Amino acid sequence: MPTTKRHWASLAALLTLLVPLAGCGTGGDGGTGIGKRAGASGGKSRDDEQSIPRPPKAGLGDIIVGNRAITGSRPSGNRKVPYRRTYADGELYATVTGYRSLVYGRNELESAYDDVLNPGASSPGSRPGNVVTAISPAVQRAAMDALDGREGAAVAVDVRTGHIRALVSTPSYDPATFSGNSMEDSRGWIELTGNRHKPLLNRTRKESTPPGETFHLVVAAAALEKGLYSSVDEATDTPASYTPPGSSKALTGDPAHCGNASIRTALRYACGNIFARLAVDVGEAQLAATAQSFGFNDDELLIPTPVNPSDYPRGRNAADLAAAANGSGGVTATPVQMARVMAVIAGGGKQVHPQLVTKVVRADGSVEQPKDLAEDDGRRVVGQRTAAQLQSALRTSADGVTGWVRQWDVNSGGESVSWSVSLARSGDEGPMAIAVYLSNPRASSDRADDVALTERVVERMRRAAAASH
Repeated sequence: MPTTKRHWASLAALLTLLVPLAGCGTGGDGGTGIGKRAGASGGKSRDDEQSIPRPPKAGLGDIIVGNRAITGSRPSGNRKVPYRRTYADGELYATVTGYRSLVYGRNELESAYDDVLNPGASSPGSRPGNVVTAISPAVQRAAMDALDGREGAAVAVDVRTGHIRALVSTPSYDPATFSGNSMEDSRGWIELTGNRHKPLLNRTRKESTPPGETFHLVVAAAALEKGLYSSVDEATDTPASYTPPGSSKALTGDPAHCGNASIRTALRYACGNIFARLAVDVGEAQLAATAQSFGFNDDELLIPTPVNPSDYPRGRNAADLAAAANGSGGVTATPVQMARVMAVIAGGGKQVHPQLVTKVVRADGSVEQPKDLAEDDGRRVVGQRTAAQLQSALRTSADGVTGWVRQWDVNSGGESVSWSVSLARSGDEGPMAIAVYLSNPRASSDRADDVALTERVVERMRRAAAASH
Protein backbone atom coordinates (compact mmCIF):
# COMPACT_ATOMS: atom_id res chain seq x y z
CA MET A 1 0.00 0.00 0.00
CA PRO A 2 2.75 2.57 0.78
CA THR A 3 4.27 1.87 -2.63
CA THR A 4 0.92 2.52 -4.28
CA LYS A 5 0.53 5.84 -2.46
CA ARG A 6 4.02 6.94 -3.42
CA HIS A 7 3.29 5.95 -7.04
CA TRP A 8 0.15 8.09 -7.23
CA ALA A 9 1.80 10.97 -5.39
CA SER A 10 4.64 10.97 -7.90
CA LEU A 11 2.21 10.83 -10.77
CA ALA A 12 0.22 13.75 -9.33
CA ALA A 13 3.37 15.83 -9.10
CA LEU A 14 4.22 14.99 -12.70
CA LEU A 15 0.73 15.95 -13.89
CA THR A 16 0.96 19.28 -12.10
CA LEU A 17 4.24 20.03 -13.86
CA LEU A 18 2.69 19.18 -17.21
CA VAL A 19 -0.23 21.59 -16.80
CA PRO A 20 1.51 24.63 -18.30
CA LEU A 21 2.28 22.58 -21.43
CA ALA A 22 -1.43 22.05 -22.07
CA GLY A 23 -1.83 25.74 -22.79
CA CYS A 24 0.52 25.36 -25.75
CA GLY A 25 -0.10 21.81 -26.90
CA THR A 26 -2.59 20.87 -29.55
CA GLY A 27 -3.39 17.31 -28.57
CA GLY A 28 -5.02 15.08 -31.17
CA ASP A 29 -4.91 16.74 -34.59
CA GLY A 30 -3.37 20.06 -33.66
CA GLY A 31 -5.90 22.35 -35.34
CA THR A 32 -5.10 25.98 -36.05
CA GLY A 33 -6.71 29.16 -34.78
CA ILE A 34 -9.18 31.18 -36.79
CA GLY A 35 -6.62 33.84 -37.60
CA LYS A 36 -4.53 31.24 -39.44
CA ARG A 37 -7.29 28.92 -40.58
CA ALA A 38 -8.10 28.75 -44.27
CA GLY A 39 -11.31 30.62 -44.90
CA ALA A 40 -11.33 32.94 -41.89
CA SER A 41 -13.32 36.00 -42.85
CA GLY A 42 -12.16 39.50 -42.12
CA GLY A 43 -15.67 40.93 -42.39
CA LYS A 44 -17.69 41.49 -39.20
CA SER A 45 -21.33 42.21 -38.43
CA ARG A 46 -23.27 42.82 -35.23
CA ASP A 47 -24.94 39.77 -33.76
CA ASP A 48 -28.69 40.38 -33.89
CA GLU A 49 -29.65 36.89 -32.72
CA GLN A 50 -30.43 37.55 -29.07
CA SER A 51 -30.94 33.85 -28.36
CA ILE A 52 -27.26 33.05 -28.97
CA PRO A 53 -25.35 33.31 -25.68
CA ARG A 54 -22.91 36.21 -25.48
CA PRO A 55 -19.29 35.27 -24.76
CA PRO A 56 -18.32 35.14 -21.08
CA LYS A 57 -16.35 38.06 -19.62
CA ALA A 58 -13.86 35.67 -18.07
CA GLY A 59 -12.88 32.06 -18.41
CA LEU A 60 -13.07 30.08 -21.63
CA GLY A 61 -15.35 30.87 -24.54
CA ASP A 62 -18.10 28.40 -25.34
CA ILE A 63 -19.17 26.08 -28.14
CA ILE A 64 -22.83 26.59 -29.02
CA VAL A 65 -25.34 23.99 -30.24
CA GLY A 66 -28.94 24.96 -30.88
CA ASN A 67 -28.46 28.39 -29.21
CA ARG A 68 -27.22 26.69 -26.03
CA ALA A 69 -23.71 26.59 -24.64
CA ILE A 70 -22.66 22.96 -24.33
CA THR A 71 -19.38 23.94 -22.69
CA GLY A 72 -18.42 26.08 -19.73
CA SER A 73 -15.43 26.69 -17.50
CA ARG A 74 -14.54 27.06 -13.84
CA PRO A 75 -11.38 28.06 -11.95
CA SER A 76 -8.74 25.36 -12.06
CA GLY A 77 -6.70 26.53 -9.08
CA ASN A 78 -3.63 26.71 -11.33
CA ARG A 79 -2.17 30.18 -11.91
CA LYS A 80 -0.68 29.43 -15.31
CA VAL A 81 -3.80 27.70 -16.66
CA PRO A 82 -6.52 29.33 -14.57
CA TYR A 83 -9.64 27.72 -16.05
CA ARG A 84 -10.80 24.14 -16.44
CA ARG A 85 -13.30 23.15 -19.13
CA THR A 86 -16.74 21.80 -18.20
CA TYR A 87 -19.18 20.04 -20.56
CA ALA A 88 -22.94 19.63 -20.78
CA ASP A 89 -24.05 16.41 -22.53
CA GLY A 90 -20.38 15.68 -23.02
CA GLU A 91 -20.83 12.21 -24.47
CA LEU A 92 -23.48 13.38 -26.95
CA TYR A 93 -21.31 16.18 -28.35
CA ALA A 94 -17.75 14.86 -27.89
CA THR A 95 -17.36 14.32 -31.65
CA VAL A 96 -18.14 18.02 -32.14
CA THR A 97 -16.33 19.69 -29.25
CA GLY A 98 -13.47 17.26 -28.78
CA TYR A 99 -11.71 17.60 -25.44
CA ARG A 100 -9.78 20.30 -23.61
CA SER A 101 -7.64 18.91 -20.81
CA LEU A 102 -5.17 20.58 -18.47
CA VAL A 103 -2.83 17.63 -19.04
CA TYR A 104 -3.73 15.89 -22.31
CA GLY A 105 -4.17 18.87 -24.62
CA ARG A 106 -7.15 19.40 -26.90
CA ASN A 107 -8.64 18.33 -30.22
CA GLU A 108 -11.61 18.89 -32.57
CA LEU A 109 -13.22 22.36 -32.23
CA GLU A 110 -11.48 22.92 -28.91
CA SER A 111 -8.22 22.88 -30.85
CA ALA A 112 -9.29 24.37 -34.18
CA TYR A 113 -10.76 27.45 -32.47
CA ASP A 114 -8.41 27.70 -29.52
CA ASP A 115 -7.51 31.30 -30.39
CA VAL A 116 -11.21 32.23 -30.04
CA LEU A 117 -12.06 30.12 -27.00
CA ASN A 118 -8.87 30.79 -25.04
CA PRO A 119 -7.18 33.93 -26.43
CA GLY A 120 -5.64 34.73 -23.06
CA ALA A 121 -3.17 31.87 -23.50
CA SER A 122 -1.29 33.86 -26.15
CA SER A 123 -2.54 37.36 -25.41
CA PRO A 124 -3.07 37.89 -21.66
CA GLY A 125 -6.13 39.94 -20.85
CA SER A 126 -7.94 39.11 -24.09
CA ARG A 127 -11.58 38.14 -23.67
CA PRO A 128 -12.85 34.90 -25.23
CA GLY A 129 -15.45 34.46 -27.96
CA ASN A 130 -18.00 31.77 -28.71
CA VAL A 131 -18.08 29.27 -31.58
CA VAL A 132 -21.54 28.58 -33.00
CA THR A 133 -22.10 25.23 -34.70
CA ALA A 134 -24.70 24.06 -37.22
CA ILE A 135 -25.58 20.93 -35.25
CA SER A 136 -29.27 20.06 -34.84
CA PRO A 137 -29.73 18.75 -31.28
CA ALA A 138 -32.66 16.53 -32.35
CA VAL A 139 -30.84 14.86 -35.23
CA GLN A 140 -27.65 14.51 -33.18
CA ARG A 141 -29.57 12.83 -30.36
CA ALA A 142 -31.45 10.54 -32.74
CA ALA A 143 -28.20 9.34 -34.29
CA MET A 144 -26.51 8.79 -30.95
CA ASP A 145 -29.43 6.85 -29.49
CA ALA A 146 -29.90 4.70 -32.58
CA LEU A 147 -26.22 3.77 -32.83
CA ASP A 148 -26.51 2.63 -29.21
CA GLY A 149 -22.77 2.47 -28.53
CA ARG A 150 -21.91 0.29 -31.52
CA GLU A 151 -18.67 0.99 -33.40
CA GLY A 152 -19.89 3.38 -36.06
CA ALA A 153 -20.63 6.92 -37.12
CA ALA A 154 -23.38 9.10 -38.52
CA VAL A 155 -23.22 12.38 -40.44
CA ALA A 156 -25.99 14.66 -41.71
CA VAL A 157 -25.23 17.56 -44.05
CA ASP A 158 -27.59 20.33 -45.20
CA VAL A 159 -27.67 19.95 -48.97
CA ARG A 160 -28.05 23.68 -49.66
CA THR A 161 -25.47 25.14 -47.30
CA GLY A 162 -23.14 22.27 -46.41
CA HIS A 163 -23.86 22.86 -42.72
CA ILE A 164 -23.27 19.71 -40.69
CA ARG A 165 -26.45 18.96 -38.72
CA ALA A 166 -25.22 15.78 -37.02
CA LEU A 167 -21.73 14.47 -36.35
CA VAL A 168 -21.68 11.35 -34.18
CA SER A 169 -18.98 8.76 -33.56
CA THR A 170 -19.65 5.80 -31.26
CA PRO A 171 -18.83 4.56 -28.77
CA SER A 172 -18.35 8.06 -27.41
CA TYR A 173 -16.83 9.50 -24.24
CA ASP A 174 -17.35 12.35 -21.80
CA PRO A 175 -14.48 14.85 -22.12
CA ALA A 176 -15.24 16.14 -18.61
CA THR A 177 -13.81 12.94 -17.13
CA PHE A 178 -10.24 14.01 -17.86
CA SER A 179 -10.36 17.79 -18.30
CA GLY A 180 -8.46 18.47 -15.08
CA ASN A 181 -5.19 17.27 -13.59
CA SER A 182 -6.29 15.06 -10.71
CA MET A 183 -5.73 11.36 -10.21
CA GLU A 184 -9.34 10.82 -11.19
CA ASP A 185 -8.70 12.58 -14.50
CA SER A 186 -5.63 10.42 -15.03
CA ARG A 187 -7.64 7.26 -14.44
CA GLY A 188 -10.34 8.47 -16.85
CA TRP A 189 -7.76 9.05 -19.59
CA ILE A 190 -6.04 5.71 -19.05
CA GLU A 191 -9.36 3.90 -19.20
CA LEU A 192 -10.32 5.58 -22.49
CA THR A 193 -6.97 5.11 -24.22
CA GLY A 194 -6.94 1.44 -23.22
CA ASN A 195 -10.47 0.74 -24.44
CA ARG A 196 -10.39 -1.70 -27.39
CA HIS A 197 -13.44 -0.02 -28.94
CA LYS A 198 -11.46 3.22 -29.36
CA PRO A 199 -13.96 5.79 -28.04
CA LEU A 200 -11.45 8.62 -28.66
CA LEU A 201 -11.37 7.83 -32.40
CA ASN A 202 -13.52 10.23 -34.40
CA ARG A 203 -14.87 7.77 -36.95
CA THR A 204 -16.80 10.44 -38.87
CA ARG A 205 -13.63 11.91 -40.37
CA LYS A 206 -10.74 9.64 -39.43
CA GLU A 207 -11.93 6.12 -40.24
CA SER A 208 -11.98 5.24 -43.93
CA THR A 209 -13.42 1.83 -44.83
CA PRO A 210 -14.84 0.06 -47.92
CA PRO A 211 -18.18 1.76 -48.74
CA GLY A 212 -19.81 -1.34 -50.25
CA GLU A 213 -22.76 -0.84 -52.55
CA THR A 214 -23.15 2.84 -51.60
CA PHE A 215 -20.34 3.41 -54.13
CA HIS A 216 -22.85 2.34 -56.79
CA LEU A 217 -23.98 5.98 -56.83
CA VAL A 218 -20.58 7.09 -58.12
CA VAL A 219 -20.52 4.34 -60.77
CA ALA A 220 -24.04 5.21 -61.91
CA ALA A 221 -23.09 8.88 -62.17
CA ALA A 222 -20.03 8.00 -64.28
CA ALA A 223 -22.11 5.86 -66.65
CA LEU A 224 -24.74 8.57 -67.12
CA GLU A 225 -22.10 11.28 -67.57
CA LYS A 226 -20.37 9.22 -70.26
CA GLY A 227 -23.67 8.79 -72.07
CA LEU A 228 -23.76 5.00 -71.90
CA TYR A 229 -27.44 5.20 -70.98
CA SER A 230 -30.00 7.86 -71.70
CA SER A 231 -31.84 7.39 -68.42
CA VAL A 232 -31.87 5.34 -65.23
CA ASP A 233 -34.76 3.31 -66.69
CA GLU A 234 -32.92 1.98 -69.73
CA ALA A 235 -32.10 -1.74 -69.62
CA THR A 236 -28.39 -2.48 -69.23
CA ASP A 237 -28.27 -5.76 -71.18
CA THR A 238 -26.35 -7.45 -68.35
CA PRO A 239 -26.90 -11.08 -67.27
CA ALA A 240 -27.60 -11.85 -63.61
CA SER A 241 -24.13 -13.42 -63.49
CA TYR A 242 -21.46 -11.24 -65.10
CA THR A 243 -17.78 -12.14 -65.51
CA PRO A 244 -15.47 -9.20 -66.31
CA PRO A 245 -13.02 -9.58 -69.22
CA GLY A 246 -9.81 -11.32 -68.17
CA SER A 247 -11.35 -12.60 -64.94
CA SER A 248 -12.67 -15.98 -63.87
CA LYS A 249 -14.78 -14.56 -61.03
CA ALA A 250 -18.43 -13.88 -61.77
CA LEU A 251 -20.35 -11.12 -60.02
CA THR A 252 -23.97 -11.95 -59.39
CA GLY A 253 -27.16 -10.22 -58.45
CA ASP A 254 -30.61 -11.28 -57.36
CA PRO A 255 -31.89 -13.35 -60.33
CA ALA A 256 -35.41 -12.10 -59.76
CA HIS A 257 -34.42 -8.44 -60.20
CA CYS A 258 -30.87 -8.04 -61.48
CA GLY A 259 -30.88 -9.70 -64.89
CA ASN A 260 -30.78 -6.95 -67.54
CA ALA A 261 -31.83 -4.50 -64.82
CA SER A 262 -31.97 -0.74 -65.22
CA ILE A 263 -29.87 1.56 -63.06
CA ARG A 264 -32.98 2.40 -61.07
CA THR A 265 -33.62 -1.26 -60.26
CA ALA A 266 -29.93 -2.00 -59.73
CA LEU A 267 -29.66 0.74 -57.10
CA ARG A 268 -32.71 -0.58 -55.31
CA TYR A 269 -31.59 -4.21 -55.22
CA ALA A 270 -27.80 -3.68 -54.96
CA CYS A 271 -27.12 -5.54 -58.21
CA GLY A 272 -23.38 -6.14 -58.12
CA ASN A 273 -23.43 -7.61 -61.64
CA ILE A 274 -24.88 -4.42 -63.12
CA PHE A 275 -22.39 -2.04 -61.55
CA ALA A 276 -19.43 -4.29 -62.35
CA ARG A 277 -20.50 -4.15 -65.99
CA LEU A 278 -21.04 -0.38 -65.85
CA ALA A 279 -17.59 0.18 -64.37
CA VAL A 280 -15.90 -1.92 -67.07
CA ASP A 281 -17.82 -0.09 -69.82
CA VAL A 282 -17.08 3.33 -68.33
CA GLY A 283 -13.38 2.54 -68.13
CA GLU A 284 -10.67 3.23 -65.60
CA ALA A 285 -9.98 6.85 -66.56
CA GLN A 286 -13.60 8.03 -66.48
CA LEU A 287 -14.47 6.20 -63.27
CA ALA A 288 -11.39 7.52 -61.49
CA ALA A 289 -12.13 11.05 -62.68
CA THR A 290 -15.74 10.85 -61.49
CA ALA A 291 -14.72 9.47 -58.09
CA GLN A 292 -12.16 12.22 -57.68
CA SER A 293 -14.71 14.84 -58.70
CA PHE A 294 -17.00 13.59 -55.91
CA GLY A 295 -14.16 14.11 -53.43
CA PHE A 296 -12.24 10.85 -53.33
CA ASN A 297 -8.46 11.24 -52.97
CA ASP A 298 -8.97 14.73 -51.49
CA ASP A 299 -6.34 15.19 -48.78
CA GLU A 300 -7.19 18.84 -48.07
CA LEU A 301 -10.78 18.64 -46.82
CA LEU A 302 -11.37 20.62 -43.59
CA ILE A 303 -14.64 20.80 -41.65
CA PRO A 304 -12.67 22.75 -40.09
CA THR A 305 -10.64 19.83 -38.67
CA PRO A 306 -8.94 17.70 -41.35
CA VAL A 307 -10.79 14.73 -42.85
CA ASN A 308 -8.75 11.66 -43.76
CA PRO A 309 -8.71 11.01 -47.52
CA SER A 310 -11.23 8.61 -49.01
CA ASP A 311 -9.32 6.51 -51.51
CA TYR A 312 -9.99 5.49 -55.08
CA PRO A 313 -6.85 3.69 -56.37
CA ARG A 314 -5.77 4.36 -59.95
CA GLY A 315 -4.43 1.92 -62.56
CA ARG A 316 -7.23 -0.66 -62.61
CA ASN A 317 -7.82 -3.61 -64.92
CA ALA A 318 -11.31 -4.96 -65.66
CA ALA A 319 -11.40 -7.26 -62.62
CA ASP A 320 -10.21 -4.44 -60.36
CA LEU A 321 -12.87 -2.12 -61.78
CA ALA A 322 -15.57 -4.68 -61.07
CA ALA A 323 -14.45 -4.95 -57.44
CA ALA A 324 -14.16 -1.18 -57.08
CA ALA A 325 -17.65 -0.73 -58.51
CA ASN A 326 -19.02 -2.66 -55.56
CA GLY A 327 -17.13 -0.60 -53.01
CA SER A 328 -14.18 -2.84 -52.28
CA GLY A 329 -10.89 -3.59 -54.03
CA GLY A 330 -9.05 -0.74 -52.31
CA VAL A 331 -11.86 1.82 -52.40
CA THR A 332 -12.44 3.40 -48.97
CA ALA A 333 -14.55 6.24 -47.65
CA THR A 334 -15.18 8.21 -44.48
CA PRO A 335 -18.75 8.91 -43.34
CA VAL A 336 -18.18 12.61 -44.08
CA GLN A 337 -17.23 11.71 -47.66
CA MET A 338 -20.29 9.51 -48.27
CA ALA A 339 -22.57 12.26 -46.94
CA ARG A 340 -20.78 14.55 -49.37
CA VAL A 341 -21.55 12.17 -52.27
CA MET A 342 -25.23 12.12 -51.37
CA ALA A 343 -25.29 15.90 -50.99
CA VAL A 344 -23.89 16.37 -54.51
CA ILE A 345 -26.67 14.27 -56.00
CA ALA A 346 -29.38 15.94 -53.92
CA GLY A 347 -27.95 19.39 -54.66
CA GLY A 348 -28.26 19.19 -58.43
CA GLY A 349 -24.74 17.94 -59.13
CA LYS A 350 -22.73 20.70 -57.45
CA GLN A 351 -20.06 20.20 -54.83
CA VAL A 352 -21.08 20.80 -51.23
CA HIS A 353 -18.40 21.54 -48.66
CA PRO A 354 -19.33 20.24 -45.19
CA GLN A 355 -19.08 22.96 -42.54
CA LEU A 356 -19.47 22.41 -38.81
CA VAL A 357 -19.23 26.06 -37.71
CA THR A 358 -21.63 28.78 -38.84
CA LYS A 359 -20.18 31.79 -37.02
CA VAL A 360 -17.80 33.07 -34.38
CA VAL A 361 -19.16 35.59 -31.85
CA ARG A 362 -16.39 37.82 -30.53
CA ALA A 363 -16.20 39.29 -27.04
CA ASP A 364 -17.65 42.63 -28.21
CA GLY A 365 -20.66 40.88 -29.75
CA SER A 366 -19.45 41.19 -33.32
CA VAL A 367 -19.83 38.19 -35.60
CA GLU A 368 -17.45 36.63 -38.08
CA GLN A 369 -18.97 34.43 -40.75
CA PRO A 370 -16.53 31.76 -41.94
CA LYS A 371 -15.96 31.84 -45.66
CA ASP A 372 -16.22 28.68 -47.73
CA LEU A 373 -13.27 26.51 -46.79
CA ALA A 374 -12.88 25.27 -50.34
CA GLU A 375 -12.32 27.63 -53.25
CA ASP A 376 -14.14 25.28 -55.62
CA ASP A 377 -17.20 24.97 -53.39
CA GLY A 378 -20.23 24.99 -55.66
CA ARG A 379 -18.33 23.72 -58.70
CA ARG A 380 -20.18 21.22 -60.86
CA VAL A 381 -19.37 17.57 -60.16
CA VAL A 382 -21.93 16.00 -62.50
CA GLY A 383 -24.49 17.47 -64.85
CA GLN A 384 -27.84 18.64 -63.54
CA ARG A 385 -29.61 16.02 -65.63
CA THR A 386 -27.46 13.24 -64.20
CA ALA A 387 -28.21 14.45 -60.67
CA ALA A 388 -31.94 14.64 -61.45
CA GLN A 389 -31.91 11.11 -62.88
CA LEU A 390 -30.22 9.73 -59.77
CA GLN A 391 -32.59 11.65 -57.50
CA SER A 392 -35.45 10.04 -59.37
CA ALA A 393 -33.94 6.59 -58.93
CA LEU A 394 -33.38 7.13 -55.22
CA ARG A 395 -36.99 8.13 -54.65
CA THR A 396 -38.00 4.56 -55.44
CA SER A 397 -35.61 3.08 -52.88
CA ALA A 398 -36.57 4.93 -49.70
CA ASP A 399 -34.43 7.93 -50.75
CA GLY A 400 -31.22 6.02 -50.22
CA VAL A 401 -28.83 3.16 -50.83
CA THR A 402 -27.53 0.58 -48.38
CA GLY A 403 -24.16 -1.14 -48.76
CA TRP A 404 -22.38 -4.01 -47.05
CA VAL A 405 -18.95 -5.55 -47.50
CA ARG A 406 -16.98 -8.28 -45.75
CA GLN A 407 -13.35 -7.49 -44.94
CA TRP A 408 -10.71 -9.90 -43.77
CA ASP A 409 -8.29 -9.19 -40.99
CA VAL A 410 -5.38 -11.41 -39.98
CA ASN A 411 -6.06 -10.79 -36.29
CA SER A 412 -9.84 -11.19 -36.04
CA GLY A 413 -10.41 -13.60 -38.92
CA GLY A 414 -12.89 -11.27 -40.55
CA GLU A 415 -15.33 -8.43 -40.04
CA SER A 416 -18.03 -6.63 -41.97
CA VAL A 417 -18.86 -2.99 -42.49
CA SER A 418 -22.30 -1.76 -43.45
CA TRP A 419 -23.41 1.59 -44.78
CA SER A 420 -26.58 3.50 -45.53
CA VAL A 421 -26.76 6.80 -47.37
CA SER A 422 -30.04 8.64 -47.61
CA LEU A 423 -31.89 11.93 -47.94
CA ALA A 424 -34.05 13.46 -45.22
CA ARG A 425 -36.69 16.15 -45.54
CA SER A 426 -36.18 18.67 -42.75
CA GLY A 427 -38.91 20.64 -41.06
CA ASP A 428 -37.00 23.92 -40.82
CA GLU A 429 -33.79 23.47 -42.80
CA GLY A 430 -32.82 22.31 -46.26
CA PRO A 431 -32.83 18.63 -47.25
CA MET A 432 -30.19 16.62 -45.39
CA ALA A 433 -27.76 14.12 -46.87
CA ILE A 434 -27.19 11.33 -44.35
CA ALA A 435 -24.42 8.75 -44.14
CA VAL A 436 -24.32 6.02 -41.50
CA TYR A 437 -21.47 3.55 -41.07
CA LEU A 438 -21.27 0.53 -38.75
CA SER A 439 -18.47 -1.91 -38.12
CA ASN A 440 -19.23 -5.44 -37.00
CA PRO A 441 -16.01 -7.07 -35.77
CA ARG A 442 -17.36 -10.60 -35.91
CA ALA A 443 -16.23 -13.19 -38.44
CA SER A 444 -19.78 -14.56 -38.57
CA SER A 445 -21.44 -11.17 -39.05
CA ASP A 446 -24.77 -11.35 -40.82
CA ARG A 447 -25.45 -9.08 -43.77
CA ALA A 448 -29.18 -8.82 -43.11
CA ASP A 449 -28.70 -7.85 -39.47
CA ASP A 450 -25.98 -5.29 -40.26
CA VAL A 451 -27.96 -3.68 -43.06
CA ALA A 452 -31.15 -3.56 -41.00
CA LEU A 453 -29.33 -1.78 -38.18
CA THR A 454 -27.83 0.92 -40.41
CA GLU A 455 -31.22 1.49 -41.99
CA ARG A 456 -32.82 1.87 -38.54
CA VAL A 457 -30.24 4.53 -37.64
CA VAL A 458 -30.99 6.41 -40.85
CA GLU A 459 -34.73 6.20 -40.27
CA ARG A 460 -34.41 7.61 -36.74
CA MET A 461 -32.38 10.52 -38.11
CA ARG A 462 -34.88 11.11 -40.93
CA ARG A 463 -37.77 11.27 -38.46
CA ALA A 464 -35.90 13.69 -36.22
CA ALA A 465 -35.08 15.91 -39.19
CA ALA A 466 -38.68 15.94 -40.42
CA ALA A 467 -39.95 16.82 -36.94
CA SER A 468 -37.45 19.64 -36.34
CA HIS A 469 -38.84 23.14 -36.17
